[in-house]
Amino acid sequence: MKTLRAIATFALMLSLTVGTALAESEKAKKQAEVRKVTSEALDKFYKAQPKLKDAVAKAPGYALFTSYGLSFLVGGAGGKGLVHDNKTKKVTYMDMAQASAGLQVGAAETETLIVFKTTKALENFVTKGWEFGGGAMAEVGAGGKSVGAGGGENVISEAEYYTLTKNGLQVGGAAAGTKFWKDKELN
Repeated sequence: MKTLRAIATFALMLSLTVGTALAESEKAKKQAEVRKVTSEALDKFYKAQPKLKDAVAKAPGYALFTSYGLSFLVGGAGGKGLVHDNKTKKVTYMDMAQASAGLQVGAAETETLIVFKTTKALENFVTKGWEFGGGAMAEVGAGGKSVGAGGGENVISEAEYYTLTKNGLQVGGAAAGTKFWKDKELN
């Protein structure tokens, strides 16, 4: 009886250990994928606007997101990304969701770079994460290239906001609300 109990206890502890190790391994894979996509997107921004490399290096930090969205009068988008604190080198994994309404039509994969001007703006973004914006825009992207023109306004206090349309087409004008939040699974 004692042997059976010892075997059952050992099996339970082994399964918990293996389960935890598998979960940590899966988390590390997902984090690596977000870092890879972010690094590739950052390179695209630098190629499109070489001056951004210096701006990002001198900034307190930056955020970079890849999102996928559809719109026809009303729209929605979602994606993943990260915030990098240049001083501490800390990475915070984040999710994003966007809803919009207006005269708009399209489907696109978009990369968004936010360069923070102050440490406080970076911290507020990580902890509060709201953005609201609206305006007119026309963007076309194919094969990882982007052409865009817009009169839109995105309000992220004390930050510069850049977008590249990787694939797709977005045309119109809309009011939009975007929410960024910490990814509980990856942090």
